[in-house]
Amino acid sequence: MALLLTERDEVPTSENTLLMVDEMYRADQLAVQSGISSETLMENAGKSIASIIKERWSPCRVAVLCGPGNNGGDGFVVARLLADAGWTVRLGLLGNREKLSGDAKANAARWTGAIEALTPALLDDVALVVDAIFGAGLTRDLTGAVLETIAAADGLPIVAVDVPSGVHGDSGAILGSAPRAEVTVTFFRRKPGHLLLPGRSHCGEVLVTDIGIPDTVLATIDPRQSANNPRNWLEGFPWPKLDTHKFSRGHAIVTGGRHMTGAARLAARAAQRIGAGLVTALVPNDAFVVYKIALTSALVKPFLDTASFAEGVGEARVSACLVGPGNEVTGATRERALAALRTGKPVVLDADALTSFEDASELLFGTICGPCVMTPHDGEFARLFDSGGDKVARARRAAAESGAVIVLKGPDTVIAAPDGRAVINENAPPDLATGGSGDVLAGFVTGLLAQGQDAFEAACAAVWMHGACATRFGPGLVAEDLIETLPAILRQLKQLEEV
Repeated sequence: MALLLTERDEVPTSENTLLMVDEMYRADQLAVQSGISSETLMENAGKSIASIIKERWSPCRVAVLCGPGNNGGDGFVVARLLADAGWTVRLGLLGNREKLSGDAKANAARWTGAIEALTPALLDDVALVVDAIFGAGLTRDLTGAVLETIAAADGLPIVAVDVPSGVHGDSGAILGSAPRAEVTVTFFRRKPGHLLLPGRSHCGEVLVTDIGIPDTVLATIDPRQSANNPRNWLEGFPWPKLDTHKFSRGHAIVTGGRHMTGAARLAARAAQRIGAGLVTALVPNDAFVVYKIALTSALVKPFLDTASFAEGVGEARVSACLVGPGNEVTGATRERALAALRTGKPVVLDADALTSFEDASELLFGTICGPCVMTPHDGEFARLFDSGGDKVARARRAAAESGAVIVLKGPDTVIAAPDGRAVINENAPPDLATGGSGDVLAGFVTGLLAQGQDAFEAACAAVWMHGACATRFGPGLVAEDLIETLPAILRQLKQLEEV
């Protein structure tokens, strides 16, 4: 069985914490206040970058591109250490050496080689580029000599310091342009921009190095975002116990539509596969036969109208409900979503259930009175929420406004809770771009909610397993394959929990 859990998946939760740019600045400050000098932090940063370069490349002609701030200071350390090791180093500086200050100025003074202007000519005959121009805190578009030099570096292997210059550390936005690094070396913890697109596609392999900042600073900073990781939610995962029976594993309702019956069938099967003890497809009476024939192990029950639907969802043993996949964008779908929400039971809203509230978002949000997970893609999100700002900010704002856990889907899915927690998922392969994969995800979330898992943790777990299934199956994936691949992923998670 191929191993899908990476080293990063197995590290403690705190190591998957992501720091916003201002939080990283705060971490540096707290480290200095604890007695670690800022010069030591810079020296350690440069030393870690130089070590990685020497491990991965043989001595060659290297261009180190330095900016006017601390990122450039790291670059001066790298240049000095590589030159001391016998590498041929050309160093280019953006701006005037006399205007450098603090630790960057101190390390520039330790550099005994020439300091050239930052121009494309620096790259003549070099085999490797170190991008230490701008770090994660850049807020303006690249222009002039920086833009020209980065363009000239295209095709050369690039090692980026902190982030590739031009990538915004919080949002992953590209500010005008950014090089595509082979390796990005960052310090202490990653930032959201390392995981969010388009920045992620410019970072290459991201390596996090220890430069001496103590983990204890995290308690003071209290960051509210992390990378999705089994260690975040595995402790509360609803594994069956020796005395478990089908009713104690939860009863999930999946609402079916009249015409696009495949969506709800996929979701129902996914909810079963992830562990719900019972799954019922609650479907329009005139589509009952279609579902009954196709779903051999799930229950199928018809409803005539909203009242009979509400009665079915309100049954005592029902523990979660999914409304949306293949339900059609109608007033009736809206009414069924409201009926499910009014029970106060956990509800997942996806696809048509979201679009049906395009002109009635306040009604939707005002009806939520229990655990709720919404799983929109960008288009569905824009019909209900403000799409301004970066992806994490948008998801957080939507969760706070609606009172629901928001799963803002994509290759860099963001899961946000109403209390401000946010998680970025990073294991989704391009193979997930296939019809029905979203229905399977909605079914995974519903199945976990039915078993009693916390809504935020259920969303995070479902999204991670969804990506892991797709990665394991690989090219040729169709939605059904996600469901059939899940047991292998569950077995690996079980083994990880037992470690």
